[in-house]
Amino acid sequence: MSFMEGDPRTRFITHKGVSILLLDYSGIADTDTALKEIARSRRIIAQQPRGSLRTLTYVEGAHYDTRVVQALKDLTTHNAPFVKAAAVVGLNALRRVIYRAVITFSRRDIRVFADLDTAKDWLAGQS
Repeated sequence: MSFMEGDPRTRFITHKGVSILLLDYSGIADTDTALKEIARSRRIIAQQPRGSLRTLTYVEGAHYDTRVVQALKDLTTHNAPFVKAAAVVGLNALRRVIYRAVITFSRRDIRVFADLDTAKDWLAGQS
């Protein structure tokens, strides 16, 4: 799965009959674009019932700077009451360091997966 022009980056997908909120930040190289999409994700998440979401964050090929990292930290903390299970895909060595900082800051349990299908399977199995 990669971002298709015209598709919203933050959108619900269905896998094995289960709704998953995909936060597709893959390939975003521009800070302003990343910040706008993170803000959009936050608005969508805030409209959902507490404890209802399974989220899949896809970050392969995304560019991070300090503003984007801070926005991701804020998003992850904000999302906590709404999310029952969370997964992330697309972390290279540098992104794993950033991921650890986000997790430490937010105190969230977000599982890391090597590929989208495995992450979707895991999320679909979370009750």
